[in-house]
Amino acid sequence: MACAETSDDRVGEVLLNRVMQQQLDEVSSDVLVVDSTKTQEVESDQEQKIVSQLAMMIRTIGDAVKKDGKLDDVIDGMVGKMTSQTSYWQLVEKVFEDSQITWERIAVLFYVAGRIAVKMVIANIPQLVKDILKWTLEYFRSKLLDWIQKHGGWMNSFAELARVQVEKMSPMNTWSSAFILVFIGAILGSVITWKLARRT
Repeated sequence: MACAETSDDRVGEVLLNRVMQQQLDEVSSDVLVVDSTKTQEVESDQEQKIVSQLAMMIRTIGDAVKKDGKLDDVIDGMVGKMTSQTSYWQLVEKVFEDSQITWERIAVLFYVAGRIAVKMVIANIPQLVKDILKWTLEYFRSKLLDWIQKHGGWMNSFAELARVQVEKMSPMNTWSSAFILVFIGAILGSVITWKLARRT
């Protein structure tokens, strides 16, 4: 298992917190996902920018998945049964049903954690929100962090998530989608490379 001190671990934790908190803020300003004294924080402007960009991409992808209604149906069916890490991980395993890990599925997992937290608040059991965060982080660290690091870290997720965003947002033809994807990828790559070059 990967070391918990890595940048990818830190970015993942902060990103999950942000994605969950954004969704919770829509239904209640009283529920905080984390105790800020116990959570990791980003250590650089670069990590902060990565978290902000990824949070926006995850939100767009998640909102598109949510529109088909199946996601909420599955979550609604699990709300009453979600009383332990085991029951929660059974739901999480549905995201990775065929044992295939992709950047899109990781994004969906983070979004789903936020949706479940919202459902818990609506069902008047907000005390489970912190458990959901804890269980998701444990799953992330034990099952996904190693994969993320082997695939170049969060920095390498942008191109794939941009492609997914374009596909989910637009019913355009394949040629137009591919063109936009290449354009977005080129811009993101250029900006990231330029910012990294300025730091050295």
